[in-house]
Amino acid sequence: MFKKSYLLTCLVTVFLFLASAVFAAAPSFKGKTIRIIVGYSAGGGYDTYARTISRHMGRHIPGNPAIIVENMTGAGSLISANYIYKIAKPDGLTIGHFNGGLFFNQVLKQPGIEFDTRKFIFLGAAVKEECAIAFSKKSGITSMEKWLAAEKPVKMGGVAPGAYAPDNVIRLLKVALGLPTQLVSGYKGTAKIRLAVESGELAGTTWGWASMRSTWRKPLETGDVVVVLQAVPEPLDGLANVPLAINYAKTDEARLLIEAGIHSPSLFARPFVLPPGTPVPTTQTLRTALTETLKDPEFIAEAKKARLDLEPVTHTQLEKAANSIFKMDSAMVAKLTDILYK
Repeated sequence: MFKKSYLLTCLVTVFLFLASAVFAAAPSFKGKTIRIIVGYSAGGGYDTYARTISRHMGRHIPGNPAIIVENMTGAGSLISANYIYKIAKPDGLTIGHFNGGLFFNQVLKQPGIEFDTRKFIFLGAAVKEECAIAFSKKSGITSMEKWLAAEKPVKMGGVAPGAYAPDNVIRLLKVALGLPTQLVSGYKGTAKIRLAVESGELAGTTWGWASMRSTWRKPLETGDVVVVLQAVPEPLDGLANVPLAINYAKTDEARLLIEAGIHSPSLFARPFVLPPGTPVPTTQTLRTALTETLKDPEFIAEAKKARLDLEPVTHTQLEKAANSIFKMDSAMVAKLTDILYK
């Protein structure tokens, strides 16, 4: 009897010790402020998702910290990506949200990339970047037939060389499908591009449909902006009658360019990441917080009201997808590099 009681006491003691150790290791963010650094200007899709998440995520973090969003624009969000990797402290107080297409472009040796994708710490993503291609009604490009028949290159807005959407998608579609297109890059974000399209400075552009139908809602509803193509393997919600880009590919090479350069990177195009070296307990806390936020009824209600699509991607899925691009065939890498940077 004594031995059983003694053994039970030992087991309880060990359990309490381990529990207290785990509790002590879990970081508290009480009284602190977390920054989400968005690589694009205010009012665009990345910014809208980040700000919506920021209003709810604090409830799921020990200590209920304040969360603010800061916009760090430039080079298609490359400036912010380099900042998160090289400068931001790995203390859990800085989260990056930039164009994940830059991971893909590391493989293509894009100039200016100062990070290693495989060393970022992934938290997850709220949605995939499944692209729709849209034009203003006044541009005259209201169908694929009219685009293909355009006598002059159609002006489309981009942000910087290497940005998955709009730039990479536009460049790849131009080559793969032979579309008469002129990419006008250098805008600070999709909010600026939208204004340029509406003013007639540009004819159209492309980025994720989940974001587009929220931030460009009214012109889409009135028909002043028309989606003429979607760069995805299967039709997106609400675009059942809009053709798929892959179906216009006339050669195997064209299909491979679309699959490798557009379809595959869409999974990791909108990641939330931490700087390399962030402690494991802090990482786990923030991963759990983001996961719980994306399931939070109040967050979902706000996202639904804003017409923000939600298709969460786990940190594990992001890591797997991002790491897989480093195994790309060398011939395809060379072809993509030629299209996207030359």
